[in-house]
Amino acid sequence: MTLLHSEINELKLDSLHQFTKNFKATERMPALFVGHGNPMNAIEDNIFTRGFESIAKELPKPNAILCISAHWETKGTFVTAMKQPETIHDFGGFPSRLYEVQYPAPGSPELALAIQQGITSTSVNLTNEWGLDHGCWTVAKFLFPKADIPVIEMSIDYSKPAAFHYQLGKELSALRRKGVIIIGSGNSIHNLRMVDWSNMDTVDSGYDWAIGVNERIRQFITEGDHQSLVNFDKLGKEFKLAIPTPEHFIPLLYTLALQEKDEVPYIFNDHLVAGSLNMMSVKLGIV
Repeated sequence: MTLLHSEINELKLDSLHQFTKNFKATERMPALFVGHGNPMNAIEDNIFTRGFESIAKELPKPNAILCISAHWETKGTFVTAMKQPETIHDFGGFPSRLYEVQYPAPGSPELALAIQQGITSTSVNLTNEWGLDHGCWTVAKFLFPKADIPVIEMSIDYSKPAAFHYQLGKELSALRRKGVIIIGSGNSIHNLRMVDWSNMDTVDSGYDWAIGVNERIRQFITEGDHQSLVNFDKLGKEFKLAIPTPEHFIPLLYTLALQEKDEVPYIFNDHLVAGSLNMMSVKLGIV
């Protein structure tokens, strides 16, 4: 449920104090897009989890984490505002040990409120529903394994076009200088209907169209051509195969919107699997 007015007023009094106390100016935090892929990555040791662990060594300890996950779509924009978010196992048919994994990071009502008050392009709603879905926690457990850093999620408004999300991402940029690491979590190529299930564990097993799209996405990112990526739906039939629905692609736009002129995108985990999925991840920062 969304928060009641009385709850919001109480939250404002406490959160503004905490925001002033905990979210002082910092050096600019990195920003990430992560290809989260199969939930089983959470309990495996593979090339992708090792990639997350490697990049984790380059990350400073932030004051908080904001995650935009492909797996939380809503009508309108929401941010989680509870003090202790639930670890959501939003999938089915996996081994029982995967459902036993918990990521008990605290929430950050003060960050949620700061986002609500700082965004001007759209209304942001605070909610105690949701929590940390697998787009968030299956990667966060490798990046910040102690689960001691506050984490909140912001939803993807499915009724809005890609350009809306890119511009909203730009509005979040000030948080990077308040000690907040922003993570977009999805997959740049994500067509589950065309997955080659016999090659789920085979790295670099992509269909020809997926290989071609991946090369173009990589080129757009390295050249800073964000506008072409915002207009992904106008790039032809191969892109329509690679991105049949936008929810896994949009988190990449949030991350790229945060790129500043002196930042070089570092691409890692760039491997196609099962024909129609790509695990490409991107870190923004000064190399």
